[in-house]
Amino acid sequence: MLRHIHVRNFAIIDAVRLELDGGLTVMTGETGAGKSILVDALGLLLGDRAGAEAIRPGADRAELEALFTLEASPEARRLLADQALDDESCECVLRRVISREGGSRAFINGRSVNLATLRELGGLLVDIHGQHEHQNLLKPGAQRELLDAFGGHDSLLARVARAYRDWKAIAEKLASLREADETRSQRLELLRFQVSELEALRLEPDEWPALEAEHRRLTHAGRLIELTQQSLQALYEGDGDTLHGGLTQVLTQIEQGQRTDEALKPALELLQQAEILLREGVDQLRDYSRGLDLDPERLAEADARITALHDAARKHRVRPEGLPTLYRQLSDELATLQGEGESLEALEARLAEQAGDYRAAADTLSKARVQSAQGLSSTVTESIRGLGMPHAKFVIAVQLEPDAGFTPHGLDSIEMRVTTNPGQPLQPLGKVASGGELSRISLALRVATAVHGQVATLVFDEVDTGIGGSVAEVVGRLLARLASQRQVLCVTHLPQVAAQGTHHLHVRKEQSTESTRTELIPLDQGARIEELARMMGGVEITAQTRGLAKEMLERATG
Repeated sequence: MLRHIHVRNFAIIDAVRLELDGGLTVMTGETGAGKSILVDALGLLLGDRAGAEAIRPGADRAELEALFTLEASPEARRLLADQALDDESCECVLRRVISREGGSRAFINGRSVNLATLRELGGLLVDIHGQHEHQNLLKPGAQRELLDAFGGHDSLLARVARAYRDWKAIAEKLASLREADETRSQRLELLRFQVSELEALRLEPDEWPALEAEHRRLTHAGRLIELTQQSLQALYEGDGDTLHGGLTQVLTQIEQGQRTDEALKPALELLQQAEILLREGVDQLRDYSRGLDLDPERLAEADARITALHDAARKHRVRPEGLPTLYRQLSDELATLQGEGESLEALEARLAEQAGDYRAAADTLSKARVQSAQGLSSTVTESIRGLGMPHAKFVIAVQLEPDAGFTPHGLDSIEMRVTTNPGQPLQPLGKVASGGELSRISLALRVATAVHGQVATLVFDEVDTGIGGSVAEVVGRLLARLASQRQVLCVTHLPQVAAQGTHHLHVRKEQSTESTRTELIPLDQGARIEELARMMGGVEITAQTRGLAKEMLERATG
């Protein structure tokens, strides 16, 4: 429930601070006084967009603040808790600051929030019905939303929306895969050929360096054999002087000298190590020499292998040593694309399954709508007959269309129809209802859906346009009856409606040569009579109009 609102430097409001209670609060005033400005301010607090034009001329910024109690708003409390914006008081303070530079800041319980969060919370706290909203009633989407609000279909709608989102995600993925399927098929054909070709080469990870080394060795085997034999002869195996023989002789001489002078010991040890290394080198040369072989057949095989690898590398524009890596990459891509082919079939199966889930959810929602439509049709028919349409009949037609495209709100075609005269067939609202009749039907619908909704505060901004006489009194009683269950704020120009109010605010505009400002003044019993008399009789208030105003007020409050 809205308990307090403070508006400063907004439009033509200098400063207004209001304390509000439950029941029906009516706001009246002369044309042009700014009766709807407070409603506009409340809209900004609930997340409407605002620019610098909302700021009172001469001020740097506009400030708006509202206090709500949340005992009757469990959804709002849950949202605040989920966003870590709640406190222990079961209250909520909304604040909006609009600067001259065009910037805007929003706060919930003193914490800065974005407009989306403010708007989401605002939708749970207040429902505003504007003076031209009956025109929106002609839109199928608005008719569907009213029916769902009356029926309390939130959980069913959430199930349908969830099923739709899941179905759409699969459908979009499937469409993307199908679009790429032709390109994928061409790529698959090429990959299969390339992988098969490389597979036939039986590539090994480190084959190329070893193959190159072997080929060089086989190509120069004769010269290598000759070199190793000459080296072995010079080092160890020759009939004449050899390096090993000379080193052995030197070692013998230095060993003799070392017995005389220990200073030769380091040199002796190094030469002894050299002799050991020389023998090891000779052993390695012998092993290498034994491994050398003039093998023309193996050389031809190595030549053929190198040619094959060079040809494949040139074809794929890589170096020969890169062929094993290329083979792995192409094999992985082939496996992935083949897997996508399998996932295409799996996705088609999943899409069909999800479509079944969606249709089941939409069918359940449709049945609930049919039942709710009967109740809402009966309620609205009864209400509009009391609003000066005694022969009217209102019906909501709900038709499940299983072949229609999937939507987040189901598969139903929903149309509100009315007949206003006996013997006339039911027709869509826009074809038979006049502006005044449409306004009354809209009001009856709003009242009926509000009773079943969870929003604690309802605002009606001149929804009684086009209504007068005895019908206006019925409208007032209708709003008063609604106010027994919800907090209702109503901007009205009709005295019959204003008389039904539990609380009465008078909107007054004061002008001077330098400025214009609006005030909201709570009226007591005497002031209410004067205001009702003004609304009934115009500029000149007579004793007769005062008497009629007093009688109207007593009849409404008695």
